[in-house]
Amino acid sequence: MLEIQKKLTNTFYALLALPATAMGFALSIQISALSWILSSKYKLDIHDVGLVWAAGPIAGILGQVIIGIISDNVWFLNGRRRPFILIGGFLAAMMLLALPNIDVISSSLGIDGILGVAIAVALTLDLAINISFNPTRSIIADVTPEGVERTKGYTWMQTISGTFGVLAYVIGAVWNNYVLIYFGVFLVLVLSVIPTLFIEEPRNLAKGTNHQDKHETKASFGAILSYIEPLWGFLIYSVYAITMRVLNIHFDNYYAEIICFVITIVFILKVLFQKSEGKSAAEKGLIGFKKVLAAHSFTWVGIQTMFVYMFAYVQYKVFGYDANSVIPEDVSIQMGKVVTISFLIFNAVAAVLPVLVLEPIARKIGKVRTHFLSIASMAVAYAAMLFFGFSPIVIYIIMALLGIGWASTISLPFAIMSQQIDQTRMGLFMGLFNLSVVLPQLVASFGIGQAVSAAQDKSLIFIISAVTLSISAILWMLVKEEKVHTD
Repeated sequence: MLEIQKKLTNTFYALLALPATAMGFALSIQISALSWILSSKYKLDIHDVGLVWAAGPIAGILGQVIIGIISDNVWFLNGRRRPFILIGGFLAAMMLLALPNIDVISSSLGIDGILGVAIAVALTLDLAINISFNPTRSIIADVTPEGVERTKGYTWMQTISGTFGVLAYVIGAVWNNYVLIYFGVFLVLVLSVIPTLFIEEPRNLAKGTNHQDKHETKASFGAILSYIEPLWGFLIYSVYAITMRVLNIHFDNYYAEIICFVITIVFILKVLFQKSEGKSAAEKGLIGFKKVLAAHSFTWVGIQTMFVYMFAYVQYKVFGYDANSVIPEDVSIQMGKVVTISFLIFNAVAAVLPVLVLEPIARKIGKVRTHFLSIASMAVAYAAMLFFGFSPIVIYIIMALLGIGWASTISLPFAIMSQQIDQTRMGLFMGLFNLSVVLPQLVASFGIGQAVSAAQDKSLIFIISAVTLSISAILWMLVKEEKVHTD
């Protein structure tokens, strides 16, 4: 074991953050370039772009959970997380290389349509990211003690990852997305392989303060469904939406969306009204875990809506083109730069805040309260975008404000969640926690994509984001801070 790991120095936290940084950089490229390249180079319609984006979360539904369960129970190449980080990093780099060459791949395979190949590349890319993301986050919990040190691990993860994410958007803004993609191929490969070889994983994991016994943390299908009870509405809608799309069945109404929304609210309320008094530490931990899932899921509905449809909003509100307009190439490039700079600022704020601001505040007022305030600020900023976001300069200012919530979203919830559950099942629960990200992403790609595509006024994008972040803030108010015992 390296001396820096024994002493948990800042250098070790930086090293520990690099595998997650590799996957974060790949994700930044996906966010920055995927919608742009599909719309401008391959001329896909907005609903087809949404379908391509849906391919990744579909992979994530199974990928993160399965990889989490397996990585909890294997030991290979002197690690339980290491093999999956190495494999995922290599696959992610190769799929990034494929992204600007989808037409070449399609032609070489003798396939007439671009859409099928685009889905295959996006699916493999996101599956690769998911293969690695779960282990890169789980390994932080594996090698850090609960409490302050673990919070520090996740805030350092976001600071390092966020800094490289900013670099991604700088490259896209100063040069172009093609330079970004090819640079990313090299960086993702290096950062996912080399640092992983220097992190020593513990062969045996301690259970922690809220441990469950083996019966309570079994990974059967029924047990997993019980753990994700607040997400049942999202899950049902995802299955419905995928089935309807595969069968090419379209409805002009939103009855299914309304029904699934009601189901979601019912099961979230059921979890929120569960009393923890008189229950064991294991049962309290699972109740807390479910509340975190409920709150985090609505955060991601709003954020993913912005990620996928920001280009459409800029096209309509800033440049005045509707979905049927023929857009000159130079204007398309300008629109791409506005989106890229927006996400650059968004991620720059998120890179600076976790270690310098959020961690010190969390030490004083607690992680949950800090995160609630961050999410509430995000809801207000989305409302501001709705009323004032009609020019690039104003959009950039509002994106800076949104970066506060984003900084918290991709750092603090991991620390909050990891203290609720059995440490020996970290991979499983990290995978289940990811469902509160990918299932809302599917809602954004299918249901919200249909609504945005049909709406003449693309302001609907930020109406949805403001409402869902407001709901999320309310739900985070009801999550209790878990105390860490040191006896």
